[in-house]
Amino acid sequence: MVSIPQVEMALVTGGAGFIGSHLVDRLLADQTEVVVLDSLASGRLENLVAWNKNSNLQFIKADLRNLDKFPKVVVDCETIFHLAANPDVQSSSCDPRTHYANNLVATLNLLEAIRKAGNVKSLVFTSTSTVYGDAVEIPTPEDYSPLLPVSIYGACKLASEALIVSYAYNYGFNALIFRLANVTGSRSQHGIVHDFIDKLHKNSEKLEILGDGTQTKSYLHVADCVEAILTGIKRLSERVEIYNVGSEDQANVKQIANVVCDEMGLKNVEYCFTGGVDGGRGWKGDVKIMLLSVEKLKKLGWKPRLNSCEVIRKTVKELLYEGN
Repeated sequence: MVSIPQVEMALVTGGAGFIGSHLVDRLLADQTEVVVLDSLASGRLENLVAWNKNSNLQFIKADLRNLDKFPKVVVDCETIFHLAANPDVQSSSCDPRTHYANNLVATLNLLEAIRKAGNVKSLVFTSTSTVYGDAVEIPTPEDYSPLLPVSIYGACKLASEALIVSYAYNYGFNALIFRLANVTGSRSQHGIVHDFIDKLHKNSEKLEILGDGTQTKSYLHVADCVEAILTGIKRLSERVEIYNVGSEDQANVKQIANVVCDEMGLKNVEYCFTGGVDGGRGWKGDVKIMLLSVEKLKKLGWKPRLNSCEVIRKTVKELLYEGN
C-alpha cells in the first residue's frame, strides 16, 4: 500500500460518491484533514458514516454547478481531488445538457475558484477511458490520437481535461489527470455488475443483456484505483501528467454474466441479448472494445492486483454483502 504524500488539508469533490468515498477513507486513515464537497445527487452520506465522529472530516453539501462563492475552508485546501461528476455513460446520449452541466460546468466553476484563490498547488482529476472513443490501438496508450469520444460523457470529460490543462499552465498549479477504465467494487450504484445483480434479484430465470454479448473491456477494483491515484500524486513532478488506470486484461459481457450468476448461486439462467446498436454495442455511445495501456503508471511502482474477472467476482460478493 502506497504511503500518502504529506497533505495538510485536501478537498474531495464528489467525496460521498463511489470512488470518492473510498479515496476519503484512505486519506482519513492517513490522518489527512479532508473537506468533502458533494451535492448528494448521486453520493450518499452513508458512504462516510464510519468517519462521523472524526474531527478531520468536514462535509459541505453544495452543488458545483451553481456554486458562485466557495466556502473559505474550501479555498484553503492546497490539494484538490475533483471526482464530482455524473458517471452514467449510458444516460449521456439521452440527456446531454445534464452531463454538460454536471461534468463541464462544474469543472469550470471549480477552476475559477482555484484561479481566484491562488493557493492551490495540485488538482487531481478523474477522467475516463471513453475520451479515446473507438481506439484502433489496443492496449491504448496515453499519447494515442486523435481523441474522438463517441459518448457525450466522454466528450465532456475530454473538454474538462482541456480546461484543466490550460488553467494549470496559466495559473501555476500542477494537474494530474487519470483516465479510468471501468471501476467497480463496494458502494457502486451503477454499471454492469450492479445492473445484472438488480435484474437477477427481480427475475432469477432470465437476464436481459444489452448488446450482442461480445463487448469486451477492462475492469478495475476501486481499491486499486485509489492506490493508482495516490501513487501518481506522490510522484507528481511535471506541470501536467496524464495516466491511464485499468487492469491488464479484459472480460466480455457474457463472462461477467456467468460470474454474477455463479456468485448468486443461480443455474440455467436464460441470457436474452438485445442485439444492441451499431454493431452490437449496448447503447449509443458505448465503446465496444477497451483496454488501456498502464505501462506509464507501472513505471512508478503501481500495478493492478486483480485481473478483470477477479474484480467482477470480488465486486459481486461485496455488493451482495451490502444488500443483506
